[in-house]
Amino acid sequence: MDKLAATRVIEPASAIRTSMKRRTPSGHSAIPHPIVRLLKKVLPPLVVFVLFIGGWELIVRLYGIASYILPKPSDIVSAAAHNSSNLIASVSTTIIEALIGFAISVVLGIGVAILLALSKTVEKSVYPYAIILQTIPVVAIAPIIVIWFGAGINAIVIISFLISFFPILSNTLIGLNSTDQNMKNLFYLYNASKLQTIWKLRFPAALPYIMAGLKISCSSAVVGAIVGEYIAGIGGGQGGLGYGITVAATRLQTPYLFACGLSAAVLGIVFFLIINLISNKLLKSWHESAMK
Repeated sequence: MDKLAATRVIEPASAIRTSMKRRTPSGHSAIPHPIVRLLKKVLPPLVVFVLFIGGWELIVRLYGIASYILPKPSDIVSAAAHNSSNLIASVSTTIIEALIGFAISVVLGIGVAILLALSKTVEKSVYPYAIILQTIPVVAIAPIIVIWFGAGINAIVIISFLISFFPILSNTLIGLNSTDQNMKNLFYLYNASKLQTIWKLRFPAALPYIMAGLKISCSSAVVGAIVGEYIAGIGGGQGGLGYGITVAATRLQTPYLFACGLSAAVLGIVFFLIINLISNKLLKSWHESAMK
C-alpha cells in the first residue's frame, strides 16, 4: 500500500515537471537553461556598452566637440572603414610580432623556470637577475636593442619578448615550488629522478600557475610589440599598429588614432580569450579554478 501511494504521489509530480519543461505559461517552448545563463552573462555588459557608446555620441554632438579633440564613435567607425586596408595590414603585422615574441617567452620562460626549480642553488643565483631585468624600463634599453639588432621586426620581437617573459617565468617557478611535499616524498620513496619528478608530478601540478602566467603575458606581448613599433618600427606597408598610431597622432587624425588603439585592445582581448579557452580545456576536469 505504501509503495502504491508513493507511486501515486511521485507520478503527478514528474508529469508536472515534464509539462513545465515542455511549455511555459504563455504556451511557448521554455528557453533552455544554458541560453538563459548565457543571456544573463552577456546582457549586462552589452547594455552598459550600448549606453556608453550612445552617451558618448550624444555628448560630443550636443557640445560640438571637434573631431581632432574627441571624435564621435561614428567618426571612429568611419575612419576605420576609410583606412581599412592600412588598418588590416597594421593589425596583421602586430599579430605576427606579438605571436613570435610570446612564443619565445613561453619556451624560454617555462624552460628557465624548470632549470631553476631543479636546483635551489641555481635559483638563488640566477632568479635575482631575472627580477633586475624586469625592473629595467624597456624604453631605457630599447635603443641598445636597436643598435644590436637593427630597426625592424627583430628588435620589435625582442622587446615584446622582454615584456612578456617574466610573468611566465615567475608563475611557473612558483607553481613548481608549490607541489605538495607529501607527493614529493612519495616520489622520493619510489626512487624517482629529478626529471621524472618534474615531468610527472611538479609540472602537472604547476599547470594552473603556468596558465595564469600565460594569461598575463599574452596581452603583455601585444603591448610589447606596439611599444617596439614606436621605438624600432619601420613605416610604410610593413608598419604595425604602433607606427599607425604615431602617424595618426602626428597628422592629428584622431578618429583613426582611436581606431588603432581600439584594434590593439581587441587584439589583446582575443589573445587572452584564446589562452583562457586553452586553460579551461586543460584544467576543467581536475582543478577548481576551471570547474563550473
